[in-house]
Amino acid sequence: MYRIIKKTVLNPTVVRMDIEAPLVAKKAQAGQFIILRTDENGERIPLTVADTDPGQGTVTIIFQKAGATTDRLAEMEEGDSLCDFAGPLGRPTETEGLKKAAIVGGGVGCAIAYPVAKKLYEQGCEVHAVVGFRNRDLVILEDDFRAVSHKMKLMTDDGSYGEKGLVTDALRALIESGEKYDEVIVIGPLMMMKFVCALTKEYGIRTTVSMNPIMIDGTGMCGGCRLTVGGKTKFACVDGPDFDGHQVDFDEAMKRGGMYREFERHAREANCNLLTKKEAE
Repeated sequence: MYRIIKKTVLNPTVVRMDIEAPLVAKKAQAGQFIILRTDENGERIPLTVADTDPGQGTVTIIFQKAGATTDRLAEMEEGDSLCDFAGPLGRPTETEGLKKAAIVGGGVGCAIAYPVAKKLYEQGCEVHAVVGFRNRDLVILEDDFRAVSHKMKLMTDDGSYGEKGLVTDALRALIESGEKYDEVIVIGPLMMMKFVCALTKEYGIRTTVSMNPIMIDGTGMCGGCRLTVGGKTKFACVDGPDFDGHQVDFDEAMKRGGMYREFERHAREANCNLLTKKEAE
């Protein structure tokens, strides 16, 4: 069993947990993920490793309440234990040799971007972070990013915090001001990654994207994370989750991702109805 050591609610829909998993903590690297089950009857879901503390034997996960399982996970408290916590899985993000990089994160994707920024910073790379959220209430990990960034831009769609605008606005401004990046690493909603990649392609800047958002099973068996990269079929969970952003067919990935929305809606409604019945009892 994998005990929840610490639980922090980051915003109304996003929760951070430190899980006691010493073997995973010892091996996990930035960009990799784990698969967990809340209980013996729960479904398996992949979540990216947001941080590790090998000394304490803990692994940090950050997740958004977006379905039946993440809702159930968010209800668990410190001292509770997860049934399964397997990993690390996936290929670590390649950071060797980078002298200056821009890390771009959107929404809960910042939980995936942060460990990459931290790893680069610890390796002596000059890190510029660009993070974006819809509004002030949804901002997460601001202090964490500032601690591992030489320059940081925080954007909100409505201008309620930081600067008003999109991450592409901030990244373009940095590039046009003369900043030269060895690589841009972007993690967030598919639409955001698509437009960041279109921008960096204009300037010929190598760009890596994490296709973690489309993973479902996490083992390559379900086919839900199948995507086309450079005209070839790849699977985000076993071939990635990192890929050359200029080679990814984002339109195809977004279309496939929408296939499961109705199923997820029904599963979440069933879970909510079950909780209501329990409360009534």
